[in-house]
Order: sequence, then structure tokens, then C-alpha cells
Amino acid sequence: MPMAFLRSVVHMLWMLVTVIPWGIIMVVASLWRRGEPLYWMAERWLGWAIGGARLILGIRTRVTGMEHLPQDKRAGAILLVKHQSTLETFLMPTLMPHPLAYVFKKELIYVPFFGWAMARLDMIHIDRTQKARAFNKVVAQGKELLAQGIWIIMFPEGTRIPRGQKGTYKTGGSRLAIDTGAPVIPIAVTSAKVWPRKAFIKRPGTVDVSIGPAISSVGRKPDELMREVEAWIEAEMRRLDPDAYR
Repeated sequence: MPMAFLRSVVHMLWMLVTVIPWGIIMVVASLWRRGEPLYWMAERWLGWAIGGARLILGIRTRVTGMEHLPQDKRAGAILLVKHQSTLETFLMPTLMPHPLAYVFKKELIYVPFFGWAMARLDMIHIDRTQKARAFNKVVAQGKELLAQGIWIIMFPEGTRIPRGQKGTYKTGGSRLAIDTGAPVIPIAVTSAKVWPRKAFIKRPGTVDVSIGPAISSVGRKPDELMREVEAWIEAEMRRLDPDAYR
């Protein structure tokens, strides 16, 4: 435990030391650079965060199913991801060949440096208290971003879920897919094995990321489509992390 604590402290300091200059650079660069070039600047810091987790914390990733991602650069996609920790939030952009747009609560843009940089990117930040208006914003911006070749990423459970548990899968992602005609891609992530929800101390180990086959949204109903996504993700979680579900 002392070594895990020390590693976690060092990683926290690494994140802090790198996010401050990165956030400033992102805000300044956004004055003349927007869109995809700015996104890949942001992805570079996320790569530093994940690289730091690998070197400092001993956290490695094992990815399967990349062949299930759309190959056409113009094809849209909505990624629906299991949410167990902060790790997958940082990890997914470093894995995907397309720029991603997160749907997230607007309060995050006020987080110093990190949030300021996020606010300059083509993301969808919403006010959760305005439910109908917030979803209309997601659909309107989602259509624009998908048309630009940007994939939308959402966590259907809405919040980080403890290892071995299942949250309530909300239909926002499936409704967006149906309204835009984009396929959904379910993704299972076992991040809580090494980076538990709300935990400061992280442990070394391997995080499995399993990308499922694309599911067409054409002619589907939101509840039905989300139940299929939920069934695939939760079955895959049990396969990848059986100890957590005994």
C-alpha cells in the first residue's frame, strides 16, 4: 500500500504539472486554431496522462475489437462506453482514429486549466437541469459534428459505477443515434480493477477495452436499442472481469 500511495501521489503531481501549461497553451492556440488541429493538441496531453499512468502507476491497456470501428472517414458513430473511473475519459481519445466529442455537464468547463481547454474544443456541454432543451442541443450539435466526421462519445450510465455493479442505462445515446441515423458502438472497460471510482490510490494492472460490433439505429426504438447495448456491455464486463461479478 505505501508504494501504491507514493505512485499515486507522483502521478497526481505529473498531471498537475503538465495540465497547467497545456491548458494555457490550448486557450492561447484556440485564438487562431480550431477544429481538428486543436483537438489533436488536446489528445496529446491525454496521451501524456495515460503514458504517466503506464510508467508511474503500472497501468497498461489491452484493446480488442478495433476492427469493429467504421473504416470510412466520413462515417458517423456514437460510442457508448461503460463508465467506472476517470481513466476511460482520458483513454478513449488516445485510442480512436477519429476526433471525439464528449457530451458532458457544463460545470466541467469551469475547472481551472483542464475545463478551460475543454471549453475551446468542439464538445457538447449541457445544463442537466434543462432536460428537454439539453437533449435538443445534443441532437442539433451532434448532427453538425457527425457531419464533420467527429464521433460522439457518451457514458449511458451517466456517472462512474463501482466495479461489479450496473447503473441505469439512460436512452440519451440511443435517442441521439436514432435521430441522426448513426450506428452505436458499445464499449466495455474494466478500469475499476486498477483505478476505482473516487479512489485516490491506484493499483498496477491491465485494463481491458473491448469494442463491440456496430449496431444499426435505423428503424429502432430508443429503449429497445439501449437494452441491446446494455446487454452486450454487461455480458462483456462479466467475461472480462469475472471476479467482480461472483
